[in-house]
Amino acid sequence: MANENKPLGSGGSLKEFTLRALLIGLVLAVVLGAANAYLGLGAGMTIAATYPAAVLGMAVLRMMKKSTILEENFTRTVGSIGESVAAGAIFTLPAFYITGIWKDNFSSWETYLTASLILIAGGILGILFVALMRRVMVEDKELPFPESQAAAEIHKAGQKGASGSKFLFYSMIVGGLIKLFGEFKVFAVSWSQFIYTGAKTITGTSIKTQGGFLAGAPKISAAYFGVGYIIGPRLASLNFSGSILAWGLFIPIIMLIVGPSVINDPVYSLMAADGTPNFAGWEHLSTDIWKYIVRMIAIGGMLVAAFFTLYNMRSSLFVGLKRAVGDIQKAKQESSEAVDRTEKDLKFTWVMMGIAFAAALTFFVTYFIFNASIVIAIAAASLMVLLAFFLSAVSGYLVGIIGSSSNPISGLTVTVIVVTGLIFLALGITHDTQGVAAVLGVAAIVAVAVAVAGEMFQDLKAGHILKGTPWKMQIGDIIGVVISGLVMFGVLILLNQGDIAKGNAEHYVGGFGSKNLTAPQAGLFAVLSNGIIAGKMVWGLIITGMLMGVALILMKVKSPMLIFVGMYLPLETVAAIFLGGLFKGILDHYVAKKQLNEHQKGVVENTGVLMASGLIAGEALMGLVIAIFAIGDVFLGNVFSLFSNPPYLLGLVALCLVGYFLIRVPLKTADKAKE
Repeated sequence: MANENKPLGSGGSLKEFTLRALLIGLVLAVVLGAANAYLGLGAGMTIAATYPAAVLGMAVLRMMKKSTILEENFTRTVGSIGESVAAGAIFTLPAFYITGIWKDNFSSWETYLTASLILIAGGILGILFVALMRRVMVEDKELPFPESQAAAEIHKAGQKGASGSKFLFYSMIVGGLIKLFGEFKVFAVSWSQFIYTGAKTITGTSIKTQGGFLAGAPKISAAYFGVGYIIGPRLASLNFSGSILAWGLFIPIIMLIVGPSVINDPVYSLMAADGTPNFAGWEHLSTDIWKYIVRMIAIGGMLVAAFFTLYNMRSSLFVGLKRAVGDIQKAKQESSEAVDRTEKDLKFTWVMMGIAFAAALTFFVTYFIFNASIVIAIAAASLMVLLAFFLSAVSGYLVGIIGSSSNPISGLTVTVIVVTGLIFLALGITHDTQGVAAVLGVAAIVAVAVAVAGEMFQDLKAGHILKGTPWKMQIGDIIGVVISGLVMFGVLILLNQGDIAKGNAEHYVGGFGSKNLTAPQAGLFAVLSNGIIAGKMVWGLIITGMLMGVALILMKVKSPMLIFVGMYLPLETVAAIFLGGLFKGILDHYVAKKQLNEHQKGVVENTGVLMASGLIAGEALMGLVIAIFAIGDVFLGNVFSLFSNPPYLLGLVALCLVGYFLIRVPLKTADKAKE
């Protein structure tokens, strides 16, 4: 009998698809998916779940003993798929709420079932298209699949006794505690102060100005800090530059001009009775300018940035599409032939039946639930299949080049919304609500399919390296997307309702689109769908943002999308991400100074990513618990508060202490790995 701890070739019978591996993977899919939903709604970014799923899956299986490398690979495959379902969900489903389609019934059973059907249809569709295209993609030597290579190395290292699970678990505890301490008012989680510059008349004109600047500090959030650490100082700085443009340029300029005209408006109460400035009123005006004007400019910029990203990848896109078309006939031929275990995908007939089922499901949702005409419903189902197929191929090719973490899902989804919206207009759609709902429904299914396809290609490549069985991994992921699809919208409901309840208690408008749940991609898609179908686009602001996007492209800015996301997000959120990036920059400085070898650099990188991922997961899970209490009108800060006026600096010190350990622990671990 083959040794259990060695990967097999095409033959052999190592344990792989086991009940325990499936159950552990499903739990990880839900947990890591929920963590990414929490993170994405606040920061507009998600993190790859492949590495945490690999480490956590190995740790749990090792406690049960006699696990095989293929069983561990299967657990990671199922465990990482929840993040993709979450990405598709948070990028699109909140748009139904923001546009008002699900405003009053977001938490209803009808909406839950509709959303779950959308997520499940998209997830299954992505996996089925991957089954058609797997072989050429994963066997192409020109596609390095960097994250797949890294995941396979984690599994191989695990066979030698190496494990990073302790870093992940400890960081999860720290992330959860920081979130809880903020809720208990051990420290203030945010700080802001309006700096009033007075009323002046511009020299040489009769133009009166009055206003100032809103200064802010990083939000005390382990999750946002962890995001900044993972993306690094360069990207974190680009993101922060967008926030500087918003809060240091656009908002102050607009406020100086608008200030005199609303000086007596009771909505803001900018001046007190004694003639002194009312800082709360000025802060309110600053927030409204950001929310209703600057964010529209950012949306215009994100639109240009999304298409620019796709343009830069045009060669890869065409190659991916060409391969996808060619793979269909090959998959059909091979399904009837006897093939090795390591080359066996789902049967072609099953794949075709599954695609037909997803199309029928799209027709059902569009026609019976969104009440669109039969022509629009048929068009929606047809467009969904075509766009999901082509963009899944594109997604797989891009993941093969740059990895799942950098897959431009939002940019691909923008394409879906624009194409679908214009086709629906050409078909003569007349009902605004039904048309917007149909566009968003197609976009949501395709977004999930594209995200899942990218992750599935990545997992299958890792499985190919480790000699896993493709059809077993595909079946495992189908189960994973079904369970994640049934759970993920429940997570969105919890977060939305919890923020609404908190907003009612703290006197702000909670829910998706608020300062806590900004949902930038969903906001972009809501504006686009409304603008195209209902004719509600604020073109002046959108065009301003588009021109700014063109200017940044001409300046050869590396990632204009990150700059506009920084403009769209609250100042305190972006500042926390920037702070995390600064600490990663310090770590990079010490790594270069110590002249570590390549193996040690890999140890530093992996340890740091695991710790940062733990911070994100810990805060996200604690955030869900707090949201559950908030829905029941139980606010933990009212149950127990250490300070009535908690100090902000104490929280900042705690965050910097976390940053210290994110430098020290990876370096110390690398020193032990010299050999």
